[in-house]
Amino acid sequence: MLVLVAPGQGAQTPGFLTPWLELPGAAARVAAWSDAIGLDLAHYGTQADADEIRDTAVAQPLLVAAGILSATALGDASPAAVAGHSVGEFTAAALAGVLDDTVALSLVRKRGLAMAEAAAVTETGMSALLGGDPEVSLAHLQKLGLTPANINGAGQIVAAGTLEQLAALAEDKPEGVRKVVPLKVAGAFHTQHMAPAVEKLAKAAAELVPADPTVRYVSNKDGQAVASGAEILDRLVGQVANPVRWDLCMETFKELGVTALVEVSPGGTLVGLAKRALPGVKTLALKTPDDLDAARELIAEHGVV
Repeated sequence: MLVLVAPGQGAQTPGFLTPWLELPGAAARVAAWSDAIGLDLAHYGTQADADEIRDTAVAQPLLVAAGILSATALGDASPAAVAGHSVGEFTAAALAGVLDDTVALSLVRKRGLAMAEAAAVTETGMSALLGGDPEVSLAHLQKLGLTPANINGAGQIVAAGTLEQLAALAEDKPEGVRKVVPLKVAGAFHTQHMAPAVEKLAKAAAELVPADPTVRYVSNKDGQAVASGAEILDRLVGQVANPVRWDLCMETFKELGVTALVEVSPGGTLVGLAKRALPGVKTLALKTPDDLDAARELIAEHGVV
């Protein structure tokens, strides 16, 4: 049983879209998306530097475009389920047929702009805690006034808050935490700091008519499979200011009996978590088109019709 997963913000690196644009029809498809959302995805995915693609308003549609493009290149993957981490949920929604590709990218573009605007109000950010006991870490974050914005499983929690709060965390790590790693994001996503963005995204989403998913859609709000397109859209809006529970998504994968996990481009982050939390599950990250043949072999072995 196969699950397709999509990474969230911070997975992007300069030039990561370049090899994907060499696939037949890819450049034209990305050009059409760029025109539709008013953002030159090809430029940012091939020529922009790390600071440029760290911009929330750029990174989010860029990641979703890459995810859709790489998943399409797999052909008929026949997954038993799809899921995404943070903005990766929009990729998953497109792959599940809840939103048309262009509609998903247009909504993500609005999401990114709204979140960038909200992030500009106060200097905020996010940092990953590596190792440690989750209960100890959560209590420590509360003491510092930080929010556990991502609970990723496999011993990883991502804290979000003001830069001053994050600096205090770096100086005073929870007992057992090996390292505190600042993330390549521009704000305290999935916290109360993003409340203004939720309101703007809700207005944009109200104009859409989502379809029910064609494959099982696992929500990172609570790890539950959601069968209603309208509910999925509501969750996509609310998750901007709600914590990401990727740990619960992986628990659901276990319950479903998932035997293989493929992470769409720019893959790597979620595969790393799965290797620690889902022993025995075969994993593959789509980093470049060179990974497609191996992914297709995995899909042929574990996919469902």
